[in-house]
Amino acid sequence: MFIHNKGLQYAVRVAASNPGLADFLLEQFGGPQGELGAACRYFTQAVGEDDPSRKDMLLNIATEELSHLEIVGSIVAMLNKSAKGQLAEAVEAEAEQYRSMTGGGPTRTQRLCYTVVARL
Repeated sequence: MFIHNKGLQYAVRVAASNPGLADFLLEQFGGPQGELGAACRYFTQAVGEDDPSRKDMLLNIATEELSHLEIVGSIVAMLNKSAKGQLAEAVEAEAEQYRSMTGGGPTRTQRLCYTVVARL
């Protein structure tokens, strides 16, 4: 039923990582009006269709929606590239700053929280 061409239908280029835009595009990927939902709706309609020509048309549209899903997914992956490393470095820098401020141990408030949780 399917033949997977290893290349994308359209060239996708991203100049720099942008996790915020990637998060926004995830809605287009799998949100209620996204490509994944559209492909599922067309497949569902095709399954219930009796007319062979309409069924074929619906399956073709569903397959096209899957190719859109691959393009959007590639864009999201490119926008997130190197963001994990930057995030990890930022977290480590914040942790180091926190350790220097607290002397490396938990604060009084954190010790009280640990005590309350332990008693629960």
